[in-house]
Amino acid sequence: MQTVISTADSVRAGQVSAVEVLEECLGRIEAANPKLNAFVHLDPEGARRAATAVDAAVKAGGDPGPLAGVPFGVKDLENCAGMPTSHGSLLFKGRAPVAEDSVHVARLRAAGAVPVGKTAAPEFGADCYTSTRAWGTTRNPWNLDLTPGGSSGGSAAAVAAGLVPFCTASDGGGSTRIPAAFSGLVGHKASYGRIPHPEAGGSETTALGAVVTSVADAARHLDVTAGPDDRDRTSLPTPGFSYEQIIEELDVAGLRAAWSSDLGFAPCEPEVSGPAEAAARELIAVAGLREVGVEIRLTDPVRVWLASGAVDIWMDVEPGMYPERADEFDRTVRYDLDHSYERTAPRIGRTMKRRAHLAKEVAAIFDQVDVLLTPTTAVPPFPAEGLMPRVINGVEVATLAMAVPFTMLANLCWNPATSVPAGTTSDGLPVGLQIMTRRHRDDVALRLARLFEQARPWPRHAPGWA
Repeated sequence: MQTVISTADSVRAGQVSAVEVLEECLGRIEAANPKLNAFVHLDPEGARRAATAVDAAVKAGGDPGPLAGVPFGVKDLENCAGMPTSHGSLLFKGRAPVAEDSVHVARLRAAGAVPVGKTAAPEFGADCYTSTRAWGTTRNPWNLDLTPGGSSGGSAAAVAAGLVPFCTASDGGGSTRIPAAFSGLVGHKASYGRIPHPEAGGSETTALGAVVTSVADAARHLDVTAGPDDRDRTSLPTPGFSYEQIIEELDVAGLRAAWSSDLGFAPCEPEVSGPAEAAARELIAVAGLREVGVEIRLTDPVRVWLASGAVDIWMDVEPGMYPERADEFDRTVRYDLDHSYERTAPRIGRTMKRRAHLAKEVAAIFDQVDVLLTPTTAVPPFPAEGLMPRVINGVEVATLAMAVPFTMLANLCWNPATSVPAGTTSDGLPVGLQIMTRRHRDDVALRLARLFEQARPWPRHAPGWA
């Protein structure tokens, strides 16, 4: 399976047809999806119409766009015209196709990309593994007994197995970066508002994105999708440069970097922290960064995030669903609904105050550093059906979410963060390194990811799949 960029550039040059690329992907999906359960809905005829239109534009001498003819999957929390959106939920499964694309998907289509289907996600994106009553269990191509992560688990499984060159993702607490780490992929969580998201939840943590196999693919995706939209009051101005170009040129030498294996509060398995720290040291060296020692003390981001996130679930729940049909929700969503049903305004206010305090703590860190490096997760991939580990490096943790404690900080404080493959455990399972930078500096995060990729190239797909 070629990269996003090589596929698009070949189609634009007339070296291969979009229809040929699509049929290859559809064949891969047909062969592999029964094992992976990455896709929960396919629209091959709609995809063929889109690919045919791309080929017609090329034949007529036009340019279909920077993603010309690239097949992709759409995470099933996001709308794609002509396909249903189930939110991974029994309560939405079986509904008619939606009529309109999300802003994100619309921009991908306008750039020539070809949506082929919807990828599996946990109900309302509430878990970091992908197993639902609605669609069953999604499996990791690196080891079918294990999870590819969540909530963009179906997307990660599809890309890691080489079924399609990229899939959309979304990240409200790590849901792009966790599957990237568990599946050996690149996942960039952009600065909040970089990609418009008018349907974002009330917690204002979710950033749209993609899972890809190369940093250049992540940069091209961001070039296509970034920029303001009046329907999203938080959307940021156009950056004024090409991310695909700047990841090759930006001077980052001398930037201050800090490594943390725990952010001051979180235990991490040595099988994860070891490869991640080695990757961080190598990145610091190849990028010419200046390592600084910083004492990191944070108001527990996991606690703040858990309290903030329930608001988003309530935005998806329709009248008559809760409490009337409470038994139809999956375990995590049901728990969140039950424990937040009568949340009072004073309690919400206290949560917002803790979050504001956390933002000040993070701002203080970035007064001292330009780059914060951590493991992406605290554990390697765990069993596909869940639950998350409760004991981490010999410590019994208070909440299951401590399996992924490092990603939530960037969501709560709106920083960009990129997960790149850092190596593997002794069992050969992928480990991720998280590169977090100050707000709005997506260019720095992606440039550093690119430098690391050049210094230590990673396998683009799980062994034996592509």
